[in-house]
Amino acid sequence: MIEKQEVVSRQEIATRVAELGQAISRDYAGRRLVMIGILNGAFIFMADLVREIALPLEIDFIRVSSYGSSTCSSGAVQCTKDTELELAGKDVLLVEDIVDTGTTLACLKDLFAARNAQSVRICALIDKKERRTVEVTVDYAGFEVAEGFLVGYGLDHAEQHRQYPAIYKIVGGV
Repeated sequence: MIEKQEVVSRQEIATRVAELGQAISRDYAGRRLVMIGILNGAFIFMADLVREIALPLEIDFIRVSSYGSSTCSSGAVQCTKDTELELAGKDVLLVEDIVDTGTTLACLKDLFAARNAQSVRICALIDKKERRTVEVTVDYAGFEVAEGFLVGYGLDHAEQHRQYPAIYKIVGGV
């Protein structure tokens, strides 16, 4: 059992996800939106987010990793499940659980731009700006959290602890 401290409550998450859904609905009105969830971490966030968006949209997923079972990014991005939808001429919104170094999302932005997406933007539940090593802009951020290894609401440590309804910081190391 890990020792954890709540950082973002279940209610704060629900409120912020609704706000993000409203902003995305407004910004993408009249456009061809494809939301691409980055597995496995973004699946809970994305499921809640799409229900807050008042637009027709398409949904797809991609699985990439730069962590493995470690708590530090290796810097090497590996794709283990690619998207299936045609993206040319469509507006892509990447949905991520947490943006840390920016390496993964910079790689994905380049990938989808090369596939002729009309635009590629980023929506992240957690933005850790101070950890960036690669310049990447989070267009829609749920929360900024400065320090600590986070779990819950899709965020994991070695594929564990995703199921918590709030976001927690692991206390005392992992």
